[in-house]
Amino acid sequence: MSHIIHRSLRSTPVVAARAQGAYIYDTNGKQYLDACGGAAVSCLGHAHPDVLAAMHRQIDRLAYAHTSFFTSDTVEQLADHLTRNAPGDLNYAYFVSGGSEAVETALKLARQYFVEIGQTSRTKFIARKQSYHGNTLGALAVGGNEWRRRQFAPLLIDVIRVSACNEYRDRLADETQQQYTDRLLNELEQAIIEAGPETIIGFSAETVVGATTGATPPTPGYLKGVRRLCDKYGILYIADEVMCGMGRTGTLYAVEQDDVVPDLVTIAKGLGGGYQPIGAVLASEKIVSAIQAGSGLFQHGHTYICHATAASAALAVQHVIERDNLLEAVKQQGAYLQNALRDVLGELPHVGDTRGRGLFAGVELISDKACKIPFYPGLKLHAAIKANCMARGLMVYPMGGTLDGQYGDHILIAPPFIVTTSQLDFVVDTLDTVIREETARLL
Repeated sequence: MSHIIHRSLRSTPVVAARAQGAYIYDTNGKQYLDACGGAAVSCLGHAHPDVLAAMHRQIDRLAYAHTSFFTSDTVEQLADHLTRNAPGDLNYAYFVSGGSEAVETALKLARQYFVEIGQTSRTKFIARKQSYHGNTLGALAVGGNEWRRRQFAPLLIDVIRVSACNEYRDRLADETQQQYTDRLLNELEQAIIEAGPETIIGFSAETVVGATTGATPPTPGYLKGVRRLCDKYGILYIADEVMCGMGRTGTLYAVEQDDVVPDLVTIAKGLGGGYQPIGAVLASEKIVSAIQAGSGLFQHGHTYICHATAASAALAVQHVIERDNLLEAVKQQGAYLQNALRDVLGELPHVGDTRGRGLFAGVELISDKACKIPFYPGLKLHAAIKANCMARGLMVYPMGGTLDGQYGDHILIAPPFIVTTSQLDFVVDTLDTVIREETARLL
């Protein structure tokens, strides 16, 4: 009997015994190709010797020191590395223990910025439907994942909600890509005007939407339009890159490919590669300088912020990515994966769309390809696909509720940056077999 409150209280997961490279092994010795990194976390795979060595060195010197008394060289070096490689004037970093904490921190930092400059009427956030920003109350509030929000809705702050940028689902048949983009930006501007620009703190969006809809990238020019509207109305642009950042899409920060600079960026998951719990917020010069010139104190904090051991793991992960030119590997292997998904799975009668950037890919499943009708949620197709893949030694990240929190199924794929072509072939071939089998059972 397990005394852990597992994700499901009706079953206990398989026990992982060890891991090496792209594989995890259970207590029976069965091998699983980790093609999702848990949740786009394990960017270097498992047991990378350089990361393990860095953690050992740090633990031997200094495992932890509370930030009310000390900083540490390792944390300072990590901040230097991240800000040096960040776009624009994202010159400051605040380190936490994970993605939800990072988003919560960004929301509070954004609010305090406006308090410091005397714009205290700004109390609202704008975010998008079918998004996900974390499970703490603030992060859950700005997120648009209806399944995760539903039972906690009475506890959440009100957030202005606009349409997601999901071309496959929402672009009209007679609409060009540019017309669709313009329609979304017009909707956002109208929402700002109706709420009153002077009441809005910031606009929050995942650069590439991850778990909720499955690696959904923005249309060309969409995020530039968001940046332009934020500047026009004095609103902060908060980019959530907890899942899609830190090289996952082929650039260290996903927004680099959209040629925009947010005011705040949240990162986690691939920052530390799963070796230690760590997340961060990168903040622009104008935000930090305003607080510095005002109260001089960011009124926020957690016990484990700027954790030395976590920082050592993250710094080692980032050094390996840089030294081994893994961003280029993500671009090359990502192109191979995206092409294979399109060529093999895209031809299946119940695959509506394949999409993504780099080694961040999504497959959307539908019952009727022509009309884009999803499978009935009670069939739990995503769960059946996950179980079948696990039985075949493959870990992917299927989820339901793609459309509205209830209807729709998709599969998220996020293998390590060290993945080989033969391993990607195994991913695609296995998914081809599993999707065929599981959809056939439903018809």
